[in-house]
Amino acid sequence: MKTLIVGQGEVRKLLGMGECLELMVKALQTVATGDALQPLRSAMWLPSKRGVLGLMPSYLANLAVMGVKAISVFPANQGTPYDSHQGVVLLYEVEHGRLVAVADATEITAIRTAAVSGVATDRLACPDAGDLAILGSGVQARSHLQAMLMVRTIRRVRVWSRNSEHCRVFAERESTRHHLSVESMDSAQEAVAGAEIICTLTAAKEPVLLGSWVSPGAHINAVGSCTPSARELDGNAVARAELFVDRRESILNESGDFLLAREEGAVGEDHIQAELGDVLVGRHKGRSSPSQITLFKSLGLAVEDLACAHHIYHGALKANAGTAVELGGGRYETD
Repeated sequence: MKTLIVGQGEVRKLLGMGECLELMVKALQTVATGDALQPLRSAMWLPSKRGVLGLMPSYLANLAVMGVKAISVFPANQGTPYDSHQGVVLLYEVEHGRLVAVADATEITAIRTAAVSGVATDRLACPDAGDLAILGSGVQARSHLQAMLMVRTIRRVRVWSRNSEHCRVFAERESTRHHLSVESMDSAQEAVAGAEIICTLTAAKEPVLLGSWVSPGAHINAVGSCTPSARELDGNAVARAELFVDRRESILNESGDFLLAREEGAVGEDHIQAELGDVLVGRHKGRSSPSQITLFKSLGLAVEDLACAHHIYHGALKANAGTAVELGGGRYETD
């Protein structure tokens, strides 16, 4: 049985940010209409807590595919030759259960995570929002800047990172890449002062964004933390905002930003306004007023990876890209 292997560089060519924005809208709408299966992810931590192996299964009825993302997360890799997220997405068709493709998950994660934030920003941020603050200077900072530029007319970009040298290098590189001025800031508070869009993209375990710093009318994409014990936002930041999520079940089990705020008594479960898919299908109106702060808490869904892998697979077939290999699955008669 032939299985197509699609590497990191090929994924980058086959999955543009504009295409991915459209894919993420459709995938989240499919979740909202009940035509997807999206179990909670499972995770195996190393005894040292240095890294974790995550398994994320899913099914999309509209594409007739199922799959699983297997990915390691090693936050300390920042500054090394290795990405913090490394793994694969396994794509299966559902008639015979054939494994049709294996696609690099590092690049899919980088692109689709930012694309989902782009969709959230498009639907929840004020229409004229153009002052962008980015907290973090890694892979997601790069891809989020690209996504934000696609959904809003960005007038100003400020970036802050816990590593000042990484921050400076990011600002210089992205200024050249996008032909705009990206300002490197000395503090997170300075970076977000007056910002209309804020993206938190760090590996922080303690808050890097305080609610008292956030201006009325701002939209926040909280992306970096994805475990119950880690948070990027303090309880006040969560409490001040209308909270939208990618998946209610996920935030109630996995999001330290929400769970720790709830533990402190800052919010309850009724603080969750809706899933982003509910906004996309018209079940919820989204932002309630121009002065209201909106918060999208992103944990990442396997259906997002699955939709990307399906798109990449068919793009690779058309472009004669990828490498076909023989893997088990064919039935052979024995004498």
